[in-house]
Amino acid sequence: MNSPGPRLSDSPPPAPDAGEGVRTVSLYQAQPRIYARAVSGWFTRWRWALVWLTQLVFYGLPWLEWNGRQAVLFDLGARRFYIFNLVLYPQDFIYLTGLLVLSALGLFFFTAVAGRLWCGYACPQTVYTEIYGWVERRIEGDRAARMKLDQRRWDLDKLLRKGAKQLVWILIGLWTGFTFVGYFTPIHTLAAEALGLGFGPWETFWVLFYGFATYGNAGYLREQVCKYMCPYARFQSAMFDKDTMIITYDEARGEPRGSRSRKADPKQLGLGACIDCTLCVQVCPTGIDIRKGLQYECIGCAACIDVCDGVMDKMGYARGLVRYSTQNGLAQGWSRGQMFRRALRPRVLIYGAILVLISAAFVVSVAQRSPFKVDVIRDRSTLARIVEEGRIENVYQLQIMNTTEAVQRYRIDVAGIPGLKVADAEVVEVGPAGARRVPVRVQLSAEAAAPLAGSTHPIRFEIERRAEGDTPSHRVIEKSTFLVPR
Repeated sequence: MNSPGPRLSDSPPPAPDAGEGVRTVSLYQAQPRIYARAVSGWFTRWRWALVWLTQLVFYGLPWLEWNGRQAVLFDLGARRFYIFNLVLYPQDFIYLTGLLVLSALGLFFFTAVAGRLWCGYACPQTVYTEIYGWVERRIEGDRAARMKLDQRRWDLDKLLRKGAKQLVWILIGLWTGFTFVGYFTPIHTLAAEALGLGFGPWETFWVLFYGFATYGNAGYLREQVCKYMCPYARFQSAMFDKDTMIITYDEARGEPRGSRSRKADPKQLGLGACIDCTLCVQVCPTGIDIRKGLQYECIGCAACIDVCDGVMDKMGYARGLVRYSTQNGLAQGWSRGQMFRRALRPRVLIYGAILVLISAAFVVSVAQRSPFKVDVIRDRSTLARIVEEGRIENVYQLQIMNTTEAVQRYRIDVAGIPGLKVADAEVVEVGPAGARRVPVRVQLSAEAAAPLAGSTHPIRFEIERRAEGDTPSHRVIEKSTFLVPR
């Protein structure tokens, strides 16, 4: 007989003891907080110059006036986008596509030449992390002081320092969100609404959303954005090769590392140039050790270069233990000139040529952009009719959009069939950056229409912009059809 199966009353088997090798494995690795040390040097000054430049542009552009209106304004309600002298419409979406293509090619080009320049110097995450980190250091102190403050029990001094830092961070975030919304709502109107506490629901949402994103990313996430959220760190390896300029540690010169006094001769001690001070790790915003080689977390900010050069100066050693180089250049001992010449390799030249060609095409396309647009719509209620003297008449609606910021006058004509003419050949006037729908009656004489009865024929509308003196200055041609009834 078969043995009876387990009963509900049977007790479960006893759990194994801890001594039997059972251990708990966490699926999430705890990350220690990074306390980046302040650093000064040539690359740090360049990074701060980019911080100032990008923020002056971002915060200043909405307040700049141009032709009596905001210089850069994306008016979604009116479906007009003002960029200095340019007035763009949704139909000009192709230019946004061109900018995205240029941005991607530019990223490929500069990455192939010099690695992650964008990440290290101009990326918004880097820029705002620098700003928030500066505020943190001014209020809480440098690395050691911040570490002691966080380990200390809460008291009045700690509460005031933490509270002041949070207040400044929040204000920077809100001002950033306000400026961002100011690109879509006229910023003077937005400022008046803010003073009167009269924000609309969408303005309130986007100011808070963008402000909170700035506060969270730059204040708390910081290196987590670069390491886990930004896709560029993941696919950069596809754009890197052994001749890409990266931040490198000269292992042949630095190893074996070890501490020593300034007066000691490293050769007698059997040591390399690296004194194992770990300052290159302490200043890294992503917390990596550059001495372990190229890592995807490295954003190319060159803080480790500045601090290592300072240590080399104090020790009396030559600079460049940590430096910008290439993998081939480091392995073969290339000079700086050799590395710069190697940057002009076929891959870079191809990227550069494509970038120049597309940039030139984009600039020419914008420069030759038509100052007005025309859409032709047939009147569906009356396809064709016979009017006085047996003439055949078709009615159309012409939507004329003036893309300039001055009043413009246009003359409408038609061609394509002998004897075809516009019944009301008047000059149409359209206001600055405005649009006007104009009904147009196109007629064909009875004699010309007789042999064309019962057919549809292609025609074209010719719309000319009339400059001063009533002389044509630009022409737009739009195609349509003319119906001749039986």
